[in-house]
Order: sequence, then structure tokens, then C-alpha cells
Amino acid sequence: MKINKLNSIIILGLIAIIGILVAQLLWTKEAFALEQKKLSQKTHIALLEVAKKLYEGTNHELPAQNPVQKIANDYYIVNIDNDFEPDILEFYLKNEFRKMNITTDFEYAMYNCQSDEMIYGNYISLSDKGKAKQSVYFPKHKNLIYYFAVRFPHETTYLFSSMRFWFVLSIVLIFILLIYVYSILTLLQQKKYSELQRDFINNMTHEFKTPLSSILIASKYLIGQDKIKEDKKLHTYTDIIINQGHKLNNHIEQILTIAKSDYTPLELKKETIFIIPVIEETIENIQLKYPEASIKIKTGYENYQIETDAFHFANLVYNLLDNGVKYCNEKPEITIRIFTENQLLKLAFEDNGIGISSKNISFIFDKFYRIQNEKSNEVNGFGLGLYYVKNICNLQHWKISATQNPEKGITITLSIPYPNE
Repeated sequence: MKINKLNSIIILGLIAIIGILVAQLLWTKEAFALEQKKLSQKTHIALLEVAKKLYEGTNHELPAQNPVQKIANDYYIVNIDNDFEPDILEFYLKNEFRKMNITTDFEYAMYNCQSDEMIYGNYISLSDKGKAKQSVYFPKHKNLIYYFAVRFPHETTYLFSSMRFWFVLSIVLIFILLIYVYSILTLLQQKKYSELQRDFINNMTHEFKTPLSSILIASKYLIGQDKIKEDKKLHTYTDIIINQGHKLNNHIEQILTIAKSDYTPLELKKETIFIIPVIEETIENIQLKYPEASIKIKTGYENYQIETDAFHFANLVYNLLDNGVKYCNEKPEITIRIFTENQLLKLAFEDNGIGISSKNISFIFDKFYRIQNEKSNEVNGFGLGLYYVKNICNLQHWKISATQNPEKGITITLSIPYPNE
């Protein structure tokens, strides 16, 4: 179900971005056509004004029919039933094009009726980019005697330069699409690796639990035999096998619980509990395992209540205490401070352990993360305890943070919404 939902989201997102990109490209095409039409209109107006100027001071009148004809996108001819000088024509062309804000380069030629050919006039660079090569050919037109032709050799480049915004926007959208596709591919790859990891953990733990169960059954039977009871050394060795077998079984169960929670959220059976008794009971359990540990509770109020799953809350406290004791090179001393602050109930677990560097402290809640040091090599575990704690906090919208103590050790603080302050 989740996979189908993820695939649907990916496909819908891809369709949406492609749709936006196609719409943007169509808008850009329409904008280009509009810019081309605007340039054509401005050119018609400018050339018509040039024709009027050439008729001034002559005995001829401007014909009723429009003398300006557009032969191609970048090529125009203007029919003038009157003789005119090239210098005057060039002067008028420059002025009228500047008035109409036509800043692209142009070139012109005039028809010579005596030689029956087009005479090249000049290349005019209004953009101050220098002169280009002269055109080698201006075609002749029938039934016209006095006329001139104008060509814009860089019209397409000019139009593109006036549409920078549209092209930048299109490039940005294409870039976003590429990022989206890359992100989806990365997500699918990570999903594949996650599934492989889950299958490996499930298979690995299953293969471990079967022989481990047989070892524990055989060991329990063995420790009950009279010969084992009579031999103190054999009884000790058998007891070690049983204890270590239970420890290994607990590790396997922890791995299975974490692996399951990654795909199926843990179900919390919430109830209102007094937290001090739960913490005190957990301290008693941890001191059975570590008799030398000194764990104290400091609070100004004994009846703090929260709504939570009692079982998972006890496990959370146990993991924090167990972690504080294991990573300590001297007599473990842990202080649990309980207080309220800004409508939050805070539980601060302060230990005197080996601590952790500031560059690594943000990773301690990551799955399978273990600090590389001598103490970590001595301590058994998979780096899942604090990851489990973080998951329980996230499920209940609690905040958890870790800070270095001024002298030694770290303090892990739980922040629980507590409006009844």
C-alpha cells in the first residue's frame, strides 16, 4: 500500500513538473512570436515614415497603397516612385529606427533602373558591435522602378536577447526537473538498499535465534544436572553460557524491534502514569545488573504525571541509564533531574562517563552509530539503544537532545509537553 502511494506521488509530481515545463515552453514560443510581431510592426511604421520623408519636397504624393512590403521575417522592400540619394536614405533609416527603438543591425540596398540590378548601400551597426560582412545578394522585384530593400541579418539573435527572462525561467524549470528526477532516482535507490537491509536483518536474526534457542534449552537442562551442580567450575561455565545466551537473545530482539519499527510504527498504549515510581523501578533493575552504579533522582515535586506507554517509557529510561553506565571508566554516577520549564517537563540524565566530542554528539541517535574509541570496543551492542529512545520520543512528539558536561560525561534531556505547570 505504501509502495503504491509512493509511486503515485512520484508519478504525479513528475507529470506536474513536465506539465509546467511544457506550458513554459509554449509560453516562450508565444512570447517569441509576439516579439517578432512587435518588431515587424515597428519596422513597418519606421519604413513608412522613411517613405514619407523621401516624398517631402517632391512633386509626387505618397501612394494610397502601403509602400512597405514584408518579403520575409528579416527582409522588407519599400516602393518609392521617386528618385532619392543613398546618403539621405541612410540618414532617414537611422533616425526612424532609433525613434522606434529598433537597435539591431541592418543593411540596405537600392534598385538601379539603369543597370537593372540591386546596388548595395551599407551595413549599419546600431548596436555598436562593429560591421559584419556585406550581403552578397539582394533579390530584384518586378514591376518596381524606384525602391529600396532593408534586411536585418541578426533579427533572431535580437529577438532572443529581448526574451532573456523567458529563457532563464525555462532553464530554471529544466534544472528543477533534473533535480527532481535525480532525487527520485536517489530515493528509489535508498529504498532498495533499505529493503535489502531489512531482509538481511530479518534473515540474519531468524538464523541466529534458531540455534540460540537450542543452546539455551540445552544449557538450562545441563545446569540442572547433579554432576554440573557438584562441579563448581562447570556450573560457572554453564551459567556464563546461559547469561550470555540471554544477552545475545536480547540483542537480537532489539534488532528485530528496531527493524520492525522502521516499516510499521510502534503501537503505543498510552495511559496516565506517575513517572517517579517508573523511574525508581527502572533504577532498581539497572542496579541488579550494575550494583556499583550510583543513580540519584533530584526533583522538587514527586507527583509528575504524563500520558505515555508505560512499557516503552520504562525501556527508554533503562536504555539511557544503561548507556550512561556502560560508557564510564570509573564508578558510574548518574543524576536524573526532573523539573518544569516553559510548559515543558524536562528529564535530564547527567552521567560522568567518557563523554563525546562536539563533532560527533549529533550522531549518537543515529541507527547503528557507535563512537570509535577503546571503550566502544569493550562494550557489547549494536548502537541501537539511543536510536530506539529517539523513535519513542518522535512517536510522542517529545524532544530529545544531548550536550557535553563542563567536566566529564554528557547530559541527555527529554522535553515533554506539560501544560499543567
